[in-house]
Amino acid sequence: MRLHFHIHSAGAWSPLYQCLSDWQTWPTQPADAEQLAQAAPALKQVPAMQRRRFSKLTKMLLDVAFQCDAPSQCRTIFASRHGELNRTVDLLQDIVRQQPISPIGFSQSVHNTASGLFSILTGNRAPSTSIAAGEATLTQAFIEAYGQLTENNAPLLLVFGDEPVSDIYKEFTQEPELPIAIALQLSLCEEQVSGTQLIIETQPESAQLATAQPLGYGQFIHAIATQQALEGRLSQYLVRICHD
Repeated sequence: MRLHFHIHSAGAWSPLYQCLSDWQTWPTQPADAEQLAQAAPALKQVPAMQRRRFSKLTKMLLDVAFQCDAPSQCRTIFASRHGELNRTVDLLQDIVRQQPISPIGFSQSVHNTASGLFSILTGNRAPSTSIAAGEATLTQAFIEAYGQLTENNAPLLLVFGDEPVSDIYKEFTQEPELPIAIALQLSLCEEQVSGTQLIIETQPESAQLATAQPLGYGQFIHAIATQQALEGRLSQYLVRICHD
């Protein structure tokens, strides 16, 4: 199956490249890379009293969602392999230490935290879906987007992000690009349109898959930011970005 999307707008964040235009210089690191390495999004759209209660992951996901400047009532898909795992680990450690559990920490430890907060902050009452699918989380989010857009091709907002897991879980993961977040406002590309297009082959031939170069998140975002063509393998799918 071929999934053919039109990318209306995009946002991306990492400590060293904090908006889509910054990703044009990837992988060249900025001069102040050491200062930025532990940065979190400023998220100035949210009052400081609320913002200080958010986890770093929530701030990342909200920041890229705001960068997309999507319509006020568009559908959303929030995708994260680990979600608020680190916040959950902190809560469990408090239990072990017999410390009181933070009500705010507990209420924001669920996988759809960012989805719910985005809905509240923007007054968006449109349907929202949360996705977690291991290493294939981003590609599975694209499949979910395709299914929704097949029924209604009004643009939707897809938001993906993760941060490194707590030390107790690091032996089980190999994710050198984290923390990272990306948001895409998508519709199906039903006719020839100008702009950026994303094409995903979900059932490529084995020979194609074997010879395709694996893509990292940085390459993927860089191609969108610079409007450069890109082809390669993301998870077990073939991905192509083109610009008309």
